[in-house]
Amino acid sequence: MATNTPEQVTLKELRTDLVRFMMSYKFALEEINTKLNILKEEFQYVHDYNPIEHIKSRIKSPESIFKKLQRKKLDISLESIKQNIRDIAGVRITCSFVSDIYKIKDMLESQKDITVLECRDYIQHPKPNGYQSLHLIVQIPIFMSDREELVPVEIQIRTIAMDFWASLEHKIYYKYNKEIPQRIVNELKEAADTASRLDRKMENLHDEMIALKQLDDEVAMTFSPESLQFLLGHKGIKT
Repeated sequence: MATNTPEQVTLKELRTDLVRFMMSYKFALEEINTKLNILKEEFQYVHDYNPIEHIKSRIKSPESIFKKLQRKKLDISLESIKQNIRDIAGVRITCSFVSDIYKIKDMLESQKDITVLECRDYIQHPKPNGYQSLHLIVQIPIFMSDREELVPVEIQIRTIAMDFWASLEHKIYYKYNKEIPQRIVNELKEAADTASRLDRKMENLHDEMIALKQLDDEVAMTFSPESLQFLLGHKGIKT
């Protein structure tokens, strides 16, 4: 009867630990997605408006995690991963307007079991290449069969225009093997500025439409149907 060598036993234990370790991030991602979907539906019912256009989530592969450890010259161990890598589980939220980004941030921060560990606002302070987005690192408790884990999740919140620019910039960046000609760099920055102006313009139009709707509602509440009919008839307008 064959027996496992100490090396085989250690490898098996490491594999089991890694699977359980990655499962905690999977469960954390599911928790965050559930919360976002609840907030999305609640906002729709209460405000007759949905600030969230799309939600996309992903978990880094073990290969990507180990490569990041190597780039950062960190120890390759589960403890090292826990301490140094906080974007294993990631969620990207796409909104229509910039104001929606901060609404979602406030809603997430108000959740009692979510702790915001880090906030990087690349909207108020864009990166030199023009990149804009709001990045949050949040921590959420996950209850396993034998323990409670506090798991970090990265959340990126951006507008449709910001997401469009970031997606194309990423493709161009890797097409040129990370060596982008300066002319392309300049044009990408100009495109980012254009996307930012588009965001502001669309939000202004959105605010104007809200103001007009509120004015219509106020008029409708002030005058009864009979009063409006009388006024229109008095002015010789047939209804």
